[in-house]
Amino acid sequence: MAQNVPGVLAAFQHIDAACDAIQALRAQGRTDLTVYSASPNHEIEHALGIENSPVRLFTLIGGVTGVGAGIGMTFWMSLDWPLLTGGKPIATFPPFVVFMFELMVLLGALATVAGLVILSLSRSTRGLAYDPSFSDDRVGIFVPCPPADAPEVERLLREAGSVEVRHAA
Repeated sequence: MAQNVPGVLAAFQHIDAACDAIQALRAQGRTDLTVYSASPNHEIEHALGIENSPVRLFTLIGGVTGVGAGIGMTFWMSLDWPLLTGGKPIATFPPFVVFMFELMVLLGALATVAGLVILSLSRSTRGLAYDPSFSDDRVGIFVPCPPADAPEVERLLREAGSVEVRHAA
């Protein structure tokens, strides 16, 4: 069983208030926040300082691999079993563009799913406080901190507009 992480858990009704709290916490030097939201939100990502998702790199590598595999496989098969059709050249790009595109989409999509799984598993949320309302209509922020710092963090979260603040032990 995972050990519980001590800290402060706050619930926000409005995204603007949650973003204000995130910016205030980051201004204090607290960057190890965990934010819960029912759906992705660019305002929260901006407040957290997240510029670009690393999943994009997985998609790019998968797409380039798919195009390379499409080129390699079609040309290799054409040259391995040459069939002259109407005097056309054996290995040319135009007949194989569709196949290359399809492999690019397939491997790009599979690499995106793999990237999501790998990056999701790389950051564990075990032991962190959570409330089921964060999956419905509220935004949650968990700030890991020692019990001595909890009153200051709680004050900051309340001033930002949280509707509920709890200490997690």
